[in-house]
Amino acid sequence: MKVKVITLDNKAAGEVELDDAVFGVAVRRDLLHRMVNYQLAKRQQGTHKTKTVSEISGTTKKPFRQKGTGRARQGSLRSAQFRGGQTTFGPVPRSHAHDLPKKVRKLALKTALSSKREQGQLIVLDEATAKEPRTKGLAAQLAKLGWSNALIVGGGDLDRNFALAARNIPHIDVLPQAGANVYDILRRDLLVLTKDAAAQLEERLK
Repeated sequence: MKVKVITLDNKAAGEVELDDAVFGVAVRRDLLHRMVNYQLAKRQQGTHKTKTVSEISGTTKKPFRQKGTGRARQGSLRSAQFRGGQTTFGPVPRSHAHDLPKKVRKLALKTALSSKREQGQLIVLDEATAKEPRTKGLAAQLAKLGWSNALIVGGGDLDRNFALAARNIPHIDVLPQAGANVYDILRRDLLVLTKDAAAQLEERLK
């Protein structure tokens, strides 16, 4: 399929042919859901922790004698039923990451790209470059284009000035082609690919 290419000044810069095998696959919401869960689970720190009875500071003395008081027998004031005692079956440090087949991850990325194209939210940019690393000028350009919530994916190496200028603009993300992922694509309204990024994504996902 052919897609128009524009510049940051909103001028026409020809057309580019996008491969249907990457940008035209059937949109499967189940794959997108699985991939987003996979990414979010992998980024969880898993540092939550509660203390067991052996980790709590306190006396090891038996609170009162075993028999004759009329109360239930107790062996430790650090048990769960007492204030300041242990937490039973509480969380422990662990990894939340789970496996997802490589083929599924690859197809999920194709699906995310195809969903943006299907919804008319895919734009191909001639190049993502800036003359100087100033946020004000780039923010004005993006405002003229109407890009208030977008992910901009560059080629292999991002233009340093462009990356520095964009990183302080709210709701605008900039990633190299190698960092393009399902979660970041779906969380922004607009997906902007440079010509180099589109070509490299096709080569990577074919």
